[in-house]
Amino acid sequence: MLKNLIILVVSYLIGSIPWALVIGKLFYKKDIRQYGSGNLGASNAGRVLGKPAAITVTVLDGLKALIAMTIAWKFSPEMIPYAGLVCCLGHCFPIFAQFKGGKAVATTYGYFLGLAIFVNQEWFWQFLFPVIAFFVILYICRMVSLSSMSAVGLEVLASAFIIRNPIHITICQLLLWMFIVYRHRSNIERIRSGTESRISWMGKPHGKN
Repeated sequence: MLKNLIILVVSYLIGSIPWALVIGKLFYKKDIRQYGSGNLGASNAGRVLGKPAAITVTVLDGLKALIAMTIAWKFSPEMIPYAGLVCCLGHCFPIFAQFKGGKAVATTYGYFLGLAIFVNQEWFWQFLFPVIAFFVILYICRMVSLSSMSAVGLEVLASAFIIRNPIHITICQLLLWMFIVYRHRSNIERIRSGTESRISWMGKPHGKN
């Protein structure tokens, strides 16, 4: 019991590392919380600091969940899905950044990768499918927020009906999707009003930038 509790605490602390904040302050002398959306995620890092920073933050945020799940695999394998879940929560509510973090999208993809490595080796459906779905939807709608919510939602369906993961894993993924949707509630309002930002780097954007 104590071992599992320690794993969850460590996973939360790993998730709490605000890489967007660290990279912004260390290499760009900027606190990205004071710019753009103020969000400590890859999207705002890209908006404020540029594409290299966005890519770096995406990778590091994804690795947080993978590292947490690796620790669980080493010491208590039954805790793998829960360690990843708590890590994602730590990313959203980081103790190292006044509990104001990101929206857990990149960390969730790290979670999917951890499941593919440590749980069922379903590399395509568990990890590649949501990645491909994200970029396909992004190409169509040009909205990172909508693509993120949709791709994770599709992965939950794949978990339940294609991969047929154990029910506790599917529930963890469902909770992650619900939490991601909740964290994107302001984006959802902008999508409804037609004012959500659209990317331009995949081609000519449609609508408001």
